[in-house]
Amino acid sequence: MNLQIELYKFHQESLQKTTSERAAVFSAFIQGLREEFTNRRQLRIGDFAPDFTLPNTQGELVSLSEQLKHGPVLLKFFRGYWCPYCGLELRAYQKIVNKIRALGGTILAISPQTLAASQKTIDRHDLTYDLLSDHGLQTAQEYGLVFTVPDAVKQAYLQSGCVIPEHNGIDAWLLPVPATFVIDRQGHIALAYVNVDFRIRYEPEDAIAILLSLFVDN
Repeated sequence: MNLQIELYKFHQESLQKTTSERAAVFSAFIQGLREEFTNRRQLRIGDFAPDFTLPNTQGELVSLSEQLKHGPVLLKFFRGYWCPYCGLELRAYQKIVNKIRALGGTILAISPQTLAASQKTIDRHDLTYDLLSDHGLQTAQEYGLVFTVPDAVKQAYLQSGCVIPEHNGIDAWLLPVPATFVIDRQGHIALAYVNVDFRIRYEPEDAIAILLSLFVDN
């Protein structure tokens, strides 16, 4: 089963458990993000990927430029361990981590959550790749992904016990749009997939195809 089918099935099951009012809030939220991001300058294929240095759950600093010395990087931005769609995505990419490493590549997943929350994510989903903590969302900002959670969505999250500032360790309701980038060894972006609809994610096998194409092109 591919990732998007899993996500679709989960979404349909979720709709059976939620109110029409809550569903309408999130539909309006996604539409609002579409309008907001349409007017933004987005990173594109061929652009240089902004470098970053962020901590992993072991307290080690991981930089994009250092990772690229060893091979291409598959870079994921996700919202946090509280997001079930992110959990499904992270597990799906765990299934291809050995293929990525066999190609000389590295998978890095970035979220604004605290290191403790990232460790919970690793433990919950049995992940073997690095989760990096983008405290304050500076890196996500450089990749053009940050937005402020609107009041209606904030209330919906609070009603379900999800307090974003607590997960992220900052006094702000900020999140990144989930995104997938493939970056070649020269630092150029070979794939830039940004979708404001958090229910839709990039297929892992398609990411593998992009990585393979880097070797064909070279």
